[in-house]
Amino acid sequence: MRQFIKRALQKLNKLRSEQVGALLVSAADEIDRLETVLDSLREGVLVCDGDHCLIMANRCAKRYLPISGEDEKSEKNKPPVWSMIRDEKVPPFLKHVLESGDKALDKEFYVEHTNQLRLLSLSVLPLVQDGHVSGSLIHIEDITEKRRREARMRRMESLASLTNMAASVAHEIKNPLGSLSIHVQLIQKALNAHKEQFPEHAALYGAFENYLEIINEEIDRLNHIVVDFLFAVRPMDIEPVEGDVNAFLKEMLDFVSFELEENNIEWNVDFQEDLPLALFDERYMKQASLNLIKNAIAAMPEGGVLSIKTAAKDSEAIITVTDTGEGISEENLPKIFEPYFTTKASGSGLGLTLVYKIIHEHKGEITVKSKPGRGASFIISLPIVQKDMRSLPEPRKEGDGPVVEWKGV
Repeated sequence: MRQFIKRALQKLNKLRSEQVGALLVSAADEIDRLETVLDSLREGVLVCDGDHCLIMANRCAKRYLPISGEDEKSEKNKPPVWSMIRDEKVPPFLKHVLESGDKALDKEFYVEHTNQLRLLSLSVLPLVQDGHVSGSLIHIEDITEKRRREARMRRMESLASLTNMAASVAHEIKNPLGSLSIHVQLIQKALNAHKEQFPEHAALYGAFENYLEIINEEIDRLNHIVVDFLFAVRPMDIEPVEGDVNAFLKEMLDFVSFELEENNIEWNVDFQEDLPLALFDERYMKQASLNLIKNAIAAMPEGGVLSIKTAAKDSEAIITVTDTGEGISEENLPKIFEPYFTTKASGSGLGLTLVYKIIHEHKGEITVKSKPGRGASFIISLPIVQKDMRSLPEPRKEGDGPVVEWKGV
């Protein structure tokens, strides 16, 4: 079609008006077809001219990037493409690559658009026409789900490798820890018994007591790490039942309210009143909720606000736990649920791994949205009790009468 239109244009002055009209209709049909193809792609495509001005943006590109003024028709004083994208990191990248004439492949950026944080892969390639560079092609791919799948696989592999050695090693550590704790207590009793007999050595006894207290604290810390470790690797006997998510979360907030007040943290809730019942095991969900809340407290050392929101979406109950703390850097976001990953000086790196495992065992999902200095939001989805599940008949018992089927008229 392209060659046909070129030949027709060469003979334009010899064509009759109806032939020109037919040519224009054919060209318009071809343009519509090409635009339909581009809009049907699952990747975003931006086409720029030689002055780096935007010529065309397909539907996915507009959905992935916050582009302003793309419908501007004036060719005069048309801005370069990077000035039309409302983002902090993408415009400087495009400006550098386009002005330098280089190409770039698979550069990754986190971009927030339409209240969603997505991981995009951008490639900038020269647009070659008849052997000459006439502009640039910007290819955009949303790799958020791909990275999430890869992260899930890494976590499951890590958890599987932990399971192979966990139980025996943890028990071997836990037993001497218990023995150490008992003997420290015996030493403390002996010191207390002799302290009154030798008052001249009171300062020395005081120093010994401080040392023993530090040893006790470290034993407790190691014991907590071992307990978390065992919890992370043992199979979970999840028994989900119908439960009221709002009532469960209210109970959890009552439980931690004193600790929140002690850390100067305010809390607020936004619960959907008609939230359907969800399927969850209260024992394990308590562990997951406590870990998330304690994580939020640690992220707000100077105090802040903890917000918990519930909502129903499709066949899931959504729980969002948001803090106003330090936030998480982009490079740490993909690692946040991995075993042993921690940014805390005294953390075991298993708290969020446990949360991930518990939610995963519930056939749910957990994701995180965060920016440094702007807090973090953990979004949990749990399966909702379906109406057809609740209306299933009771299993028949021996001795029940015959089943009568009514098929209607």
